[in-house]
Amino acid sequence: MAVEPLPPAETTAVEPGTQITHPDGRVELRDFSTIAGSPYFNEELAPVPIEKRTWTTYNFAALWIGMAHNIPTYLLAAGLIQLGMNWVQAFLTITLGNLLVLIPMLLNSHAGTKYGIPFPVFARAFYGVRGANLPALLRAFIACGWFGIQTWIGGEAIYAIAGKLLGSWWVDAATVMDHPWTLWASFFLFWAIEMAIIWRGMDTLRRFENWAAPFVIVVAVALLIWVMVEAGGLGPILSEPSKLGWGADFWKLFAPSLMGMIAFWATLSLNIPDFTRFGGSQRQQAYGQVLGLPTTMSFFALLSIMITSGTAVIYGEAIWDPIQLAAKFENPLVVALGLFTVVVATLSVNVAANTVSPAYDFSNALPRLINFRTGGLITGVLGILIQPWRLVQDPNIYIFVWLGFYGGLLGAVAGVLIAGYWIRYRTSLQLPALYRPEGRYWFSGGWNWAAIVATVVGAVLAVGGAYSAPGKGPFPSDGLIPFLKPLYDYSWVVGLIGGFLVYLALSMPRTSHAKGEK
Repeated sequence: MAVEPLPPAETTAVEPGTQITHPDGRVELRDFSTIAGSPYFNEELAPVPIEKRTWTTYNFAALWIGMAHNIPTYLLAAGLIQLGMNWVQAFLTITLGNLLVLIPMLLNSHAGTKYGIPFPVFARAFYGVRGANLPALLRAFIACGWFGIQTWIGGEAIYAIAGKLLGSWWVDAATVMDHPWTLWASFFLFWAIEMAIIWRGMDTLRRFENWAAPFVIVVAVALLIWVMVEAGGLGPILSEPSKLGWGADFWKLFAPSLMGMIAFWATLSLNIPDFTRFGGSQRQQAYGQVLGLPTTMSFFALLSIMITSGTAVIYGEAIWDPIQLAAKFENPLVVALGLFTVVVATLSVNVAANTVSPAYDFSNALPRLINFRTGGLITGVLGILIQPWRLVQDPNIYIFVWLGFYGGLLGAVAGVLIAGYWIRYRTSLQLPALYRPEGRYWFSGGWNWAAIVATVVGAVLAVGGAYSAPGKGPFPSDGLIPFLKPLYDYSWVVGLIGGFLVYLALSMPRTSHAKGEK
């Protein structure tokens, strides 16, 4: 591919021949020799060469289809119904949340495609070469929690499949830590399968997503058709009334629920460069995500709402756990197919969304000791230690504590990244300096305190008022910091705006900087 000379503003600080800008705007390093000896460099964190940026619109759409069609998505919609919404209210809440989170998703995607860098390296431009470990490890530990949740769900599916095929001795096995030992065995088997996929690398992930995405859609639609036939059409399903109405009770639940929907993908809105760094062009990655995220999340949520509502007609009670629903079928082959789909869907999202990012993030913390594979293994171990089976027992904990709290934290990070990349630096970064000590992004001892302060302030504003209804969560009913309690219902938005404004206030007035920073 033909190349253009670097713009004059960049050539003064970039070593000749290392940073190359292509006609489509993408930038690469052809020669790593000037940064290969840095303690902040390894092959996984290095910019992806242009010839290896091969992901197409379909690859990105398939990635999102695979990640959106998963059991926590299903439980998210069903959980809103369990909390009192009807199908229209739940569908609107989820759809609006995914349209809103698409905005920071696309804004942060740009840097990955333009420079071929993963999220923790991208964050170095604003937090400092060392300071980037703060947002990276925050994102990584949250991903470990999600990894554990998804692995537990996948293990439950394997346990249910084996129970149908092997009989009561498997289902009624001796109990260990409140669960049958066979469930624990299924959990660790699923964990091992995930580790095998991540050990084989990103190309294996891309191929897996390409076939897993359409497979999950087909089976989910088939399940909906079956429910409609058994329930006597859509009429009985859609006639279920809301327990909340459209008055004050609904709007009181709507705001924190919307923040929970946004927080569901707030993690990916930060580390999306981990995937878009392989993009063939900005248009391909953007179109793929617009086609993949809001459409499939809304579609799958609608499927789960319809199916859950249909079970109330068929069985006399709403069965919101698809694993329990699949176990209701009499034909063992049908049960096995349904639960195999659960396994595929869970593998698809867990490996992509919850292992790739922390693998890079842990590698960023100790580039010389931790590579991508080792980082994935660390994620897997921490995902077990978090005890995910406790997080999914109650929708109040799942939506308002887990999603609501960490959404506010990550919103503050997103605000800093967007302000820094689009306003502070106007999308212009110097790739070699992202890997060097004492360079442009070294700031003060490797830390940019403007970004750190902005993140802390944004996070405190967002989650300082965290509260729980009496008996339904770990927080006091009047909030951790009472006067901030009203902000907690809008945690992600408050964190985003707070981090954005404070970062700009602390960084923009300066006109000259040490270490050559412009």
